[in-house]
Amino acid sequence: MAGYTIKLIPGDGGATKSICLSARRVKYGVATLAAGALLFVGATGYAVYGALTNANRANEIEELQRVGGIQQEQLLQLSKKANALQDQLDQLTQMETELRRISGSSVQEDGPAGAADGQEADGTHGGQGGPHVSPDFQNVDATLANLEKGIARRRESLLALKQELEAQREELSTVEPLALGAPATTPSIWPARGTVSSPYGLRWNGTDFHPGIDIANDMGTPICATADGTVTAAGWNAGGYGNMVDIDHGNGIMTRYGHAMQVVVTAGEHVRRGQIIAYMGSTGFSTGPHVHYEVRVNGTPVNPVGYL
Repeated sequence: MAGYTIKLIPGDGGATKSICLSARRVKYGVATLAAGALLFVGATGYAVYGALTNANRANEIEELQRVGGIQQEQLLQLSKKANALQDQLDQLTQMETELRRISGSSVQEDGPAGAADGQEADGTHGGQGGPHVSPDFQNVDATLANLEKGIARRRESLLALKQELEAQREELSTVEPLALGAPATTPSIWPARGTVSSPYGLRWNGTDFHPGIDIANDMGTPICATADGTVTAAGWNAGGYGNMVDIDHGNGIMTRYGHAMQVVVTAGEHVRRGQIIAYMGSTGFSTGPHVHYEVRVNGTPVNPVGYL
């Protein structure tokens, strides 16, 4: 039977030893060594591949966390900017409302940007609710888009207010200014404390001409004569004024006070500037307590603002 002999020769000259191996054993041994070598190389390669893969995954996770952190920070900054813009827009809206109230200009109907129906511009009503939704790029982007529209509307509204105030200034410039210490018979004070709820001129989208100004306040607020004069009418008026007082101040000037709760003067009575002539109510064609104040020159109504 064929085989292989391995001779072992000692270096000190000792006896030589021989090991005989059959061809089958040699083949098995070589195959075993080859398989072991392959397994070793495969295991080493797999270990190296796994280590590299884990390192890459760790780097990817770290990069994703870094990018996610940056995006979250950017989203937080955008949310803060949106809130700041909303606060500024609300402040501008409240300022415009106050300017319109002081000037007697028409009140805008759109209200504060983003405010719910019935919410006051000064934030008196603070009810809030709804589900909690975390901000993301989509809803923050929609919020910013709405703010852009609100700012555009406010810009147009403020421009219209500017033009309206300029028109009022031009109108008042044609009226002779009242000097300090104006004659007692010239209307020159406010007839009551309160808020101008309806100005002189066209209102309700041009469907009605208002010959005076409405000053709103609590029921029973005192109404005073704006100049010395003689009461020519005191009592009920069937033309929509309700309880009304007319005062003749001479020189073709007369004043009218409508919708009173109670009148405390009589026709023919002489009154002084600042004297209480009635108390604020909501009689006649009225939606709430206020005084309708008119100034007429030779029977024609003029803007009372020129006398205030």
